[in-house]
Amino acid sequence: MAGHSKWANIKHRKAAQDAKRGKIFTKLIRELTVAARAGGPEPADNPRLRAAVDKALSNNMTKDTIDRAIARGAGTNDGDNMEEVVYEGYGPGGVAVLVDCMTDNKNRTVSDVRHAFTKTGGNLGTSGSVAYLFNKRGRISFNSDVSEEDVMEAALEGGAEDLVTNKDGSLDIFTDPAHFGDVKDALEAAGFEPASAEVSMLPDTYSEITDIDLAQKVLKLVDMLEDLDDTQEVYSNADFSDEVMEQLG
Repeated sequence: MAGHSKWANIKHRKAAQDAKRGKIFTKLIRELTVAARAGGPEPADNPRLRAAVDKALSNNMTKDTIDRAIARGAGTNDGDNMEEVVYEGYGPGGVAVLVDCMTDNKNRTVSDVRHAFTKTGGNLGTSGSVAYLFNKRGRISFNSDVSEEDVMEAALEGGAEDLVTNKDGSLDIFTDPAHFGDVKDALEAAGFEPASAEVSMLPDTYSEITDIDLAQKVLKLVDMLEDLDDTQEVYSNADFSDEVMEQLG
């Protein structure tokens, strides 16, 4: 479990950079639209949409913008032919990488994704080559200033599956994606405001990286993939050592 909080820290830092570039809103709107189309416009009845709304709000998207994206997804969407597609591969050092995309041109997208892997010394794999290493789970994280016992009680009442205490004292609570919203609501009702909360593809095992040069190559691949217009999310089983994290700043 060591890699959970460290990779989350990397992702949060990158998310802040994405927000500055304005790219994050485009990705969030796509997810809201597709989630509403797939499971209906009511977040209470659509766990995927509920998670997307929470993520949008945490990135300071206005409620009007969220509502418009949901309404678009719930409508007929004439001319909106976005497809969801997942690409899999191995990055530098053999780390496993999943790339969630939404695209209206799969040939363009796969070419762009393959270029990113090749340029950074990785390889785009076939379907199923790394997906078996990951599972979709909700993760709700708290800093070290909360009581593990109190948080655990509220989390279990909400339907959480597991709670992990990290080396730095921070806590990660894991849920079934369908129960993510219920657990988050239970924790907030008990007075616990999470540092972060998301539904993500989490690896069963992590690939430890102790070399700063290799870490920078992995992050370069993630950056290149996330900068693609069609990319929604990038997941990896990279686990940077404490020393590497310090050097990365």
